[in-house]
Amino acid sequence: MKLTLIQFDITWENKLRNLEKLSELISSISTGSDVIILPEMFSTGFSMNPAELAEAPHSVTFDWMHDIAAKINSGICGSYVVSDNGNFYNRWIFVSPDGEVCIYNKRHLFSIGGEEALFTRGEERVVFKFRGIRICPNVCYDLRFPVWSRNRNDYDLLINSSNWPESRRDVWTTLLKARSLENQCYVAGVNRIGTDGTGIKYCGDSMILGPKGEIIAEGRQDLESAITGEISLDELSDFRKKFPVLSDGDNFTIY
Repeated sequence: MKLTLIQFDITWENKLRNLEKLSELISSISTGSDVIILPEMFSTGFSMNPAELAEAPHSVTFDWMHDIAAKINSGICGSYVVSDNGNFYNRWIFVSPDGEVCIYNKRHLFSIGGEEALFTRGEERVVFKFRGIRICPNVCYDLRFPVWSRNRNDYDLLINSSNWPESRRDVWTTLLKARSLENQCYVAGVNRIGTDGTGIKYCGDSMILGPKGEIIAEGRQDLESAITGEISLDELSDFRKKFPVLSDGDNFTIY
């Protein structure tokens, strides 16, 4: 399976401009990808203004994702601000070429930045399958909480869509590697670049990692780019058979 991470400078709270830019970046991809992965709040930036920016579940951004997926025959995913049943969600959505949809609402809201006061947290850990690969989605701050993404032999690829500040760059790269090692899985972490409307700077460092913590593909710091890498279910299965770490893990329940 080919994955493409779109690392770009999100224009603050300007949905139409961001969707136009993403359309251009996606059209520049020279090789067909199975999944296009976008950052957290890719259409607005990490804004704490949901009352103005939130969309209904099937609105402008969703329609754009649906059209792109069908046009290029790829799955596309990322998070944006959604209003649903009177609540605001930082909602990660995956849309397949044939219109199938998977939804994950961000579980761990960034209270330090005020997200917890404005958004409703997700309650459901999600795993779904696309083209034979079992995928577990996370959003940004979720990366710090390994219990939530602990692999119980139920997924192959962990995706994290993020707006991760440059000031915590080392934390980002360290945690991505840790999640790949402890869960014996592929990890795709995509982060934005540029400076947002609150003055916070982001540097990218998007990457795809293998189950041994090795970097398969990575974006350069501060460079807007489409980063493509390939993952292999056969290679992952072989490694898990030779080194069966997951079978020795602890059983637990999340409340």
